[in-house]
Amino acid sequence: MKIDTGATAWLLTATAMVLLMTPGLAFFYGGMTRAKSVLNMMMMSFGSIVTVTVLWVLYGYSVAFTDGSFADGFAGGLGAVGLRGVATQVSEGLLPDQSDNVPTMVFSAFQLTFAIITVALISGAVADRARFGAWTVFSVAWATLVYFPVAHWVWGTGWLNDLGIEDFAGGTVVHVNAGAAGLALALVLGRRRGWPKEPMRPHNLPFVLLGVGLLWFGWFGFNAGSELAVDGTTGLAFMNTQVAAAVAAGAWLLVERFRDGHATTLGVASGAVAGLVAVTPAAGFVDPWACVVLGAVAGVACAYAVGLKYRLGFDDSLDVVGVHLVGGAIGALSLGLLAAYPALPGQHKGLLYGGGVHQLGLQALGPAVVGLYSFGMAWIIGKAIDRTIGFRLAGEDEATGVDVTTHAETAYDLAPAGGGATRAPLLGTAADPERKAAADRKGGADRKGGAEREANAERKVEADA
Repeated sequence: MKIDTGATAWLLTATAMVLLMTPGLAFFYGGMTRAKSVLNMMMMSFGSIVTVTVLWVLYGYSVAFTDGSFADGFAGGLGAVGLRGVATQVSEGLLPDQSDNVPTMVFSAFQLTFAIITVALISGAVADRARFGAWTVFSVAWATLVYFPVAHWVWGTGWLNDLGIEDFAGGTVVHVNAGAAGLALALVLGRRRGWPKEPMRPHNLPFVLLGVGLLWFGWFGFNAGSELAVDGTTGLAFMNTQVAAAVAAGAWLLVERFRDGHATTLGVASGAVAGLVAVTPAAGFVDPWACVVLGAVAGVACAYAVGLKYRLGFDDSLDVVGVHLVGGAIGALSLGLLAAYPALPGQHKGLLYGGGVHQLGLQALGPAVVGLYSFGMAWIIGKAIDRTIGFRLAGEDEATGVDVTTHAETAYDLAPAGGGATRAPLLGTAADPERKAAADRKGGADRKGGAEREANAERKVEADA
């Protein structure tokens, strides 16, 4: 088949945009944590880039997007292990009659970026208290046993795809999947020390806004790139992404204004993400006016959903459940009501466009099945890790801060109150024993000198008297 160079160029661009979303997520999550945990939080996102990339090349793509398995409805085959033979293959877009064919290697790279950010999303639920090594083991196991098979169910030749479930860019595969896993891990690891009595406010709101800006930018590639072509549906997905994000951000701010008396920067960032999550499964299948409704519903619903953790007692640190699980489910269900397929004639329309309840039922089935499977597997994997190598930090390490105790670093090298040279971030840690010993000697000398000066001063007072 002939390669469509325009579609290929766009998909390469979209791939780079989606990859940028994971560093954007690192800033978004990092700013929302406390200062003593920001580096660890960002490292969990970057660690996902490393582990998932290796897994994808070895067997992830093959399990998700090839056929031939003994249980093809559940997982793909192993014919493309190591991406063997993929370089010579061509993939069709949604409208192959328009010659929108792209190299399969480009399609594989595009899908790799989805797998990366899905794993990274889960980390927000366990901020401040997870061991980095244990997180890495979890990410390998969860991607293997959950993400790759679920991608096959919905986007490959799996059983949910055969039933006719729609998910344009990942509301179910990415967001419901990650949100359910995040809930399971939050329950496995338990609450942070002091939560919810102690305030655990975001330490750097400019980081949060920078992160959401990068996410918003990358999401145009996330959604519009999922058409695998450059056509009317591509443009529709692009516009719908903007509309839903903007409306949801405004809706979240209105909730804050009327509920709390003030609109916040964290609110506008969280609202935008909620809208982006909700529009993801519907971006290429609904009209822009429907995204106004979808964004408003997602903004309001997610703004209230994030408060459920206080009522139900689970410590979802950075609101993965309230935004991604709830927002993804709203978006998936919206297709059963609002799907119009304006650029894809002949599809099953939503209930409000004359379609029946059958598609609405399927759109409810997808998030329910994927959510339960992801939750159950994440719970099992998390418990297994916790009982073997340990998943949660020791209490003393958690109180000190995971950045210092795990990575031997701090995010901020601040000058002492009286001015002068900056403090070394590793002072007093096992990573710099010589400096620690020197500091101990200097401290002892200073204390001894201070005691001698005090004694001399007392003797002088007695002599004067």
